[in-house]
Amino acid sequence: MSDSPLARTVAALQPRARTELAELVAFKSVADPAQFPKSECEAAANWIVDTLRADGFRDVALLDTPDGTQSVYGFLPGPADAPTVLLYAHYDVQPPLDETAWISPPFELTERDGRWYGRGAADCKGGLIMHLTALRALKEHGGVPVNVKVIVEGSEEQGTGGLERYAEAHPELLAADAIVIGDTGNFRVGLPTVTATLRGMTLVRVQVDTLEGNLHSGQFGGAAPDALAALIRILDSLRAEDGSTTVTGLAADATWDGLQYPEEDFRKDAKVLEGVGLLGDGTIADRIWARPAVTVLGIDCPPVVGATPSVQAGARALVSLRVPPGTDAAEATKLLTTHLETAAPWGARVTVEQVGQGQAFRADTTSPAYTSMAEALQEAYDGAEMQTSGMGGSIPLCNTLAALYPDAEILLIGLSEPEAQIHAVNESVSPQELERLSLAEALFLRGLTG
Repeated sequence: MSDSPLARTVAALQPRARTELAELVAFKSVADPAQFPKSECEAAANWIVDTLRADGFRDVALLDTPDGTQSVYGFLPGPADAPTVLLYAHYDVQPPLDETAWISPPFELTERDGRWYGRGAADCKGGLIMHLTALRALKEHGGVPVNVKVIVEGSEEQGTGGLERYAEAHPELLAADAIVIGDTGNFRVGLPTVTATLRGMTLVRVQVDTLEGNLHSGQFGGAAPDALAALIRILDSLRAEDGSTTVTGLAADATWDGLQYPEEDFRKDAKVLEGVGLLGDGTIADRIWARPAVTVLGIDCPPVVGATPSVQAGARALVSLRVPPGTDAAEATKLLTTHLETAAPWGARVTVEQVGQGQAFRADTTSPAYTSMAEALQEAYDGAEMQTSGMGGSIPLCNTLAALYPDAEILLIGLSEPEAQIHAVNESVSPQELERLSLAEALFLRGLTG
């Protein structure tokens, strides 16, 4: 890494970064009160409020968004004639899943094998710490040369659109010349990468009902329509024989012509078991960045332990569909809903409820801000050239910001490289990546003013 005075300052700030990340990770800020108390999210939001105020931010506020969650906003003034940059992160996290599968407690930042483990360490509480570290370093070297707005979302992982709706109702609040979304990641540790595309998403609950109540499988099984069996048939219809996604009417043959993802590397990153095949056809990049992908996230049915010999009267599933740029998420939702309804066997009654939705995004990587970011990343990463890749995940706010501020340049960077295992057990962040990206962001902000 660079040995410039700014780089040395960023390095000196790393102990503080670790301490604050540990404090932030300790909040069980899953934005679903059915899983964790709402007070955990509120406490995390208030921690951010206090931190921004202590760092000199003005107009710091808790924004009550329409989905019942809170986002945090702050403004750090720079020179009057300087451009304005919006820095984004989110403090809500995915649930820890099976806590017994974590090597260390999910809400306790733990250092192990050169990485810091904890839920949200990379996605995306570490993104906020990255922003703060960059700004603090600049303050020690002449001050922050631009006007900075920070927005930290409280429900990004739920896809409920609270901040999008709030921004649409208050379009002046987040207006900026450049926007840095700190919620993606490098293609690989040590390889500086900006994300050029994001898949959009739709999230639906599908309920299947066939009987007024459960029946004894010995007395009625064989003729009574089984709702769980019907649901299984419906869900299976969403995939072709090779595992590729097949939603009727939804194109699934696009190709990716940018950075490629070798299959051997993907199998290693995804920890695919020996002998188990991958889904779909085309290149790995085609499948995860350029084409739709359906995933059954959960099924409500009797657990194996305690199950009775019954024909099930009802069953329910949560289904996610990721859609690539060029596909309208609302249209994809209609196609998915129609597919689920028409795939029902035996006249089973199907009800589909939309839970969340977000549009896909494509960045303009030819903009001046990307040139500035490429130079900053190259310096922070010892001369390595910036790469552009896609990302299979979704950040619905990106399209909202692009629509509200068509002249703003939107860049996506972050800490969620493959080893981070975001959304899975044992999520972690590389402290080296945090240091390098904090430096890169500081250099980028300095470079915007020439």
